[in-house]
Amino acid sequence: MGGASAHDVGIQVSNRERLIIALALGITCTLVIIDLFNDSGEGVAYWHVALEASAALSALVGLFLLLRGALSLRRQLDEEIQRSSAYRLEADSWRTQARHYVAGLALAIDQQLGQWKLSNAEKEIAFLLLKGFGLKEIARLRNTSEKTVRTQSAAIYAKAGLTGRSELAAFFLEDLLVPSRNL
Repeated sequence: MGGASAHDVGIQVSNRERLIIALALGITCTLVIIDLFNDSGEGVAYWHVALEASAALSALVGLFLLLRGALSLRRQLDEEIQRSSAYRLEADSWRTQARHYVAGLALAIDQQLGQWKLSNAEKEIAFLLLKGFGLKEIARLRNTSEKTVRTQSAAIYAKAGLTGRSELAAFFLEDLLVPSRNL
């Protein structure tokens, strides 16, 4: 696994594997304890009983650690699900509150793209560029070649009098983002 932490290794063990290991440890512990009771009545050497007792104890410790790790992972998963749900609710709330403004911004951007005399395809690409998609992603989304998207992007920048994606984004967004007073 080369450098994987114990936490990473614990995550890689599936629930089924964890159950199989727990069963094997439980069965091992049970069998060793049964053997210990049989051996104690037969007068087996002390070192033999001690060795079997340590094997049973090792199996119990392993079973305990396995179950404790599983419970810890479950608790972490539940916490992540709660955090994710909270973030999703917050994002949904923000989208709902900002929907009117976002629609107005999209309309204003579309009007500006129209003033630049962009074709419908160029407008679509401009919106995708503003959303942060890369040229390969845009080509895939539009079912065209990356070269075509690159050519259309260059046409967008030329028609707008901009040098590239950064200036395109800044044209529409720089006045929206209020600078921090600490800057």
